[in-house]
Amino acid sequence: MAHKITDSCVACGTCIGECPVEAISAGDIYVIDPDKCIDCGTCAGVCPSEAIVAE
Repeated sequence: MAHKITDSCVACGTCIGECPVEAISAGDIYVIDPDKCIDCGTCAGVCPSEAIVAE
């Protein structure tokens, strides 16, 4: 089970540096690669807009 980034993402960049497997890609709304995500939840814990949820 991977995490996903919802439309609430403000592309602040907080999560991208926290991902231990570099599964997050930058963009207008950031994207998590479900094949790389290890479901650790670190990104969700640091997201100030609560845009990252478990799938």
